[in-house]
Amino acid sequence: MRAPEFWWASPRRPGWQARLLAPLAALWRVGAAIRASGDSEDPGVPVVCVGNLTAGGAGKTPTVVALTRRLQAQGVEPHVLLRGHGGSVSGPHRVDPDRDGAAEVGDEALIHAAIAPTWVSRDRLAGARAAARAGARVVLMDDGFQNPHVLKALSILVVDAEQGFGNGRLIPAGPLREPVETGLRRADLVLLIGAEEARAQVISEWPQLRDRKIVGARLVPVATGLPLEGEPVVAFAGIGRPGKFFDTLRQLGARIVAAEGFPDHHVYDARVLSRMLRLARGSGAMLVTTEKDAARLPAAFRREVMVVQVALEPDAWDVIDTALDHLTGH
Repeated sequence: MRAPEFWWASPRRPGWQARLLAPLAALWRVGAAIRASGDSEDPGVPVVCVGNLTAGGAGKTPTVVALTRRLQAQGVEPHVLLRGHGGSVSGPHRVDPDRDGAAEVGDEALIHAAIAPTWVSRDRLAGARAAARAGARVVLMDDGFQNPHVLKALSILVVDAEQGFGNGRLIPAGPLREPVETGLRRADLVLLIGAEEARAQVISEWPQLRDRKIVGARLVPVATGLPLEGEPVVAFAGIGRPGKFFDTLRQLGARIVAAEGFPDHHVYDARVLSRMLRLARGSGAMLVTTEKDAARLPAAFRREVMVVQVALEPDAWDVIDTALDHLTGH
């Protein structure tokens, strides 16, 4: 399911759809309060939670990847924990990238498992305990900010500066999983991802952010060895915001012949893939997609597609490093 456009209206003008859905949003608020009322338990290892307040992508996975590499560079081997959205495994299950596929563990788990021990578990507490028993010194939890059952040593809230908190309404009237004020109170650090102008706009619309520790960051394309400047491409993406990926391609100088967005974690069937491949070949273009989408493609089809990755670049690592050093004892 794709997020409706009215979710991303200004909080000052949320739109008639948001007002119409306000009663259902009130029910969501009650449910969110009940879900957040459980007790937190220590799994036996420090847990760093990377989450967000809105439905859809905000940059959590690139953030966890960046934190993983940062800790590894300091001699600390973290384990990654996630629910495994889109997969069938309930866990706790340690991901084997040579045997597991996206249908079993989800696309994000395969990205993490390529660089660090990764666990999929719908019961996050059980997953964190399994990681601790397996020798994890730190658990990096991709999503789960609203999960009350795992005691978090550090909670990092990721915010997409281009969208902020949308119209400021709760699901289904808006994109929020919980009220902004409630979520910000639990955040130790806010990672604001996007251009400086967009960051300033979000802080202007949501002055509550000024009371939190904020680190600015950007998502930048990773060099692929194949320059895209002036090259024709047929692009597709099934992520939280496909338009973000298409904008990245334009920044790389690609000439987009066609671009098709799909819902987050979309499972591609052979008919759709064949259609896009014919379009690319017929127009003399490269077929390109995201790293997350590539994890969901049939192995035989991946050789037909160029994968463009993005990496998180904080403005400065010092604030994040200080928080991580406190956990690891460096």
